[in-house]
Amino acid sequence: MDAIADRVLKLETVPERTPVPPFDLVIFGAGGDLALRKLFPALAQRNEEGVLPEESRILGIVRKAEDVEGLPNEVAKKLKDSGLPADRIAAFLHRLTMVQMDALKPETYAALKTALGDSDRVRSFYLSTPPDLFIPICENLSKAEILTPTSRVILEKPLGRDLASARAINDAVAKILPESRTYRIDHYLGKETVQNLLVLRFANTLFERSWSSRDIDNVQITVAETVGLEQRAGYYDKAGHLRDMVQNHVLQLLCLFAIEPPNLLEADAVRDEKVRVLKALRPIVGPDVQRYTVRGQYGPGVAEGARAKGYVDELGQLSNTETFVAIRCEIDTWRWAGVPIFLRTGKRLAQRYSEIAVTFKPVPHSIFGAAPGCDQLNANRLVIRLQPDDGVQLQLMMKVPGSGKLKIVPRQLDLRYDTAFGVRSPDAYERLLTDVIRGDQTLFMRRDEVEQAWSWIDPILAGWQEYYPQPHRYAAGSWGPSQAIGLIEREGRSWADPELME
Repeated sequence: MDAIADRVLKLETVPERTPVPPFDLVIFGAGGDLALRKLFPALAQRNEEGVLPEESRILGIVRKAEDVEGLPNEVAKKLKDSGLPADRIAAFLHRLTMVQMDALKPETYAALKTALGDSDRVRSFYLSTPPDLFIPICENLSKAEILTPTSRVILEKPLGRDLASARAINDAVAKILPESRTYRIDHYLGKETVQNLLVLRFANTLFERSWSSRDIDNVQITVAETVGLEQRAGYYDKAGHLRDMVQNHVLQLLCLFAIEPPNLLEADAVRDEKVRVLKALRPIVGPDVQRYTVRGQYGPGVAEGARAKGYVDELGQLSNTETFVAIRCEIDTWRWAGVPIFLRTGKRLAQRYSEIAVTFKPVPHSIFGAAPGCDQLNANRLVIRLQPDDGVQLQLMMKVPGSGKLKIVPRQLDLRYDTAFGVRSPDAYERLLTDVIRGDQTLFMRRDEVEQAWSWIDPILAGWQEYYPQPHRYAAGSWGPSQAIGLIEREGRSWADPELME
């Protein structure tokens, strides 16, 4: 019977892979780090699963003549490293067409127009470029008459550097493409566990009834990285971690966690509720940045088992750019009034993981007295882990088995995606790229959503400039500056232990 049950489970949990209509996907920045590490492997995986129609094509835009032949070799190397067999790599490369052109020169778009031909397939243009290229690329596509009634444009984050630049990009793109064909991508929204947030809340009475200030003591959102600058020094030092991570990834997680129930699981209904959360975020203005935020920058230390340089040493010049941010914020709504929400994200931290930890209020009265083994009842905690081990964990207080003296200890109900479903969790870009082709905008940001996020971030940036110009130093491989610990412990709380999910 167990063997039969196992076979039934596997049949029930085989992931559904819905084919997409025939398409041409054009990738600007095809030789960049994002395309090589994420976009091409994601498309190759979808190709393996039979999602991509045979006639669909992928066109990579390159500036140098040697990249026309050289880039497919780089793609093949990446796919080989991922374990894809040589014959399947060849089948995927057959879809690739490299087009040499300069995205800033309108006259070179004739080469792209020729390569695309007169096909009536869905055309999607992925702008994996710095945001200052978004406007000229869209304008040049329009002038060259390459855009069709079914064309879509995908804008990679970050969208601008502040509210003014984000609005300028949105206004310029809106003159060329309607909002319904503009996809602002944040790959965190494509993660399986992030999508499961909506199911966890709205398909389970147990959680929805307790999802408010009545039962929740505090919420913590952590996005921790162990890497340093890698190949992003030029961009990162101009942006900093508040722009690079908090304005998009972290705030998106907060929105999905805190939204009110939409009427339907439909793109605009979900995004309407996310905008309401952003509008309700209490502003952090002026000198308040000293009390409610922490800026940090990593120095030398030990990271991932090896000596690591500090940020300034990696950069090769002095800089006050932050690599760590912690924020204490609140959402001023009926549901969330009074619940402190702690955001924490940084580079060169002790462990790579992303999670939402929800700590519930303790029981109002313990019937077990103060005897040893019963004197400390930990509050229940729900941990939603996004990476590296996708899953959900609920910490409960349980009795230790035995007929002797009563002893109560915390234990976890643990659901890991890999063991619970027995299937591979798809990479976020696998889901998002095919959603664009299908025309599903649910997991993409609307322009008012992006602009509202910047409206909350801009005052913090301004406050830092005047009241908090110097970031606190922390050792590479640590959990950030000590001030981040003080941010939460002065309220009698502490950061959730990342080892909880191990």
